[in-house]
Amino acid sequence: MDNDAYGHINNVTYYSYFDTVANHYLIHEGGLDILASPVIGLVVESKCSYHAPLAYPDALRAGLRVDKLGNRSVTYGIGIFKQGEERAAAHGYFVHVFVDRHTRKAVAIPERLRAALERLLPA
Repeated sequence: MDNDAYGHINNVTYYSYFDTVANHYLIHEGGLDILASPVIGLVVESKCSYHAPLAYPDALRAGLRVDKLGNRSVTYGIGIFKQGEERAAAHGYFVHVFVDRHTRKAVAIPERLRAALERLLPA
């Protein structure tokens, strides 16, 4: 997803980054198998605020925390940073509701995922 016509990473791409950051954490820290887990997270809400433009080939990093952890949902706080910068170029939130893969009915967050998410709650 290279630069858009305005010479920077397009705003919609940041939502892809949010999704990637959250799912990377769930897969690597929570044991989520995105192809076979009986419970999956669906995005039901997101917001992004932009502070500085980023452009390919900038190296990026992301910060992830849990702002709210419910029985069936989690709200992540996410920041996208240009490598070496202290201030986020963009930040926002992203809400996952956990559902049964087949019925799409909301279910409790599985214990292993919950334990991983609890580690991201602010002290």
